[in-house]
Amino acid sequence: MDFRVKYFEIMEKNFPDKRYSTDTLSEKFEILYNELVSFNEKVNLTAVTDVEGAISKHFADSLLIEEYIPKNAKIIDVGCGGGFPTLPLAIVRPDLEITALDSTEKKLKFVSLMAEKLDLKVTTLSARAEEVGRKEEYRESFDCSVARAVARLNVLSELCIPLVRVGGLFISCKAAIGEEEYNEAKKGTEILGTSTKAVYNPILYTSSEEQKRSIYIFKKASATPDKYPRQYAKITKKPL
Repeated sequence: MDFRVKYFEIMEKNFPDKRYSTDTLSEKFEILYNELVSFNEKVNLTAVTDVEGAISKHFADSLLIEEYIPKNAKIIDVGCGGGFPTLPLAIVRPDLEITALDSTEKKLKFVSLMAEKLDLKVTTLSARAEEVGRKEEYRESFDCSVARAVARLNVLSELCIPLVRVGGLFISCKAAIGEEEYNEAKKGTEILGTSTKAVYNPILYTSSEEQKRSIYIFKKASATPDKYPRQYAKITKKPL
C-alpha cells in the first residue's frame, strides 16, 4: 500500500481544509510510520501498525486537538506512550515546546529517537504524572496539558490539571464517552481549579468507517490546592 496515497486520502477526509495535506508533512509522517513499525518489532509501542490504522488512529486522531492549542504554547503530553499525540503535534506545529511524559522509559526512547531524526522541539520525561505534579519545577508551569485516552476523565484530571498554569488549558481527547464520564469528572475539575471551556464531538474517519471522538477543554481559573495531586492509589480509589 502506498503510504502517501493513503495519507492524503485519510487526512483530507478528516481535515477538508487540507492543512496537513502537503508533501513536506507526508514525508515526515512516512518516516515516523516506518520508524514506528521498525521499533515496534523490538519494543511493544502499539498493536496498530498497518498503514491505514497508523495514519487514522495515531496521526489523524492525535491532530484532532491541534487547532485548540494556543500558538507558541509550552505543553505536556501526559501518558504519551509511543509519542501520540506528541509526535504528530510536533511535526505540524514547530512553534510548540512539548514535554512527553510517560512512566515507561522504553517507549520514551522511541519518542527521543524521532525528535532527533525529525528535528522536533520535544523533550522526554520518564516519571509518574502524580509525582511530577508535586514538583515545583513542573507544577503549574505549562500553558497546556494534553492527554489521549490514558484513564477515565475523573482520574485523568487530577494528573493533568496541577501541571497547568492559571489561564492555561487541559485538553482531553477520548473515544465517544457520552455524558456519564464527563459528569462524574466535572466536580473534580472544578475543585482542581478549572472550568469547562468547550466540548467537541468530532468524527474520526478511516477509509472504511467513522468513529466518534470527544474533546474536552478545561480552562485553569485558579491555582490547584496544594494537596493535589494525591497518590495514584488514592486518586483511583476515590476520584474527586
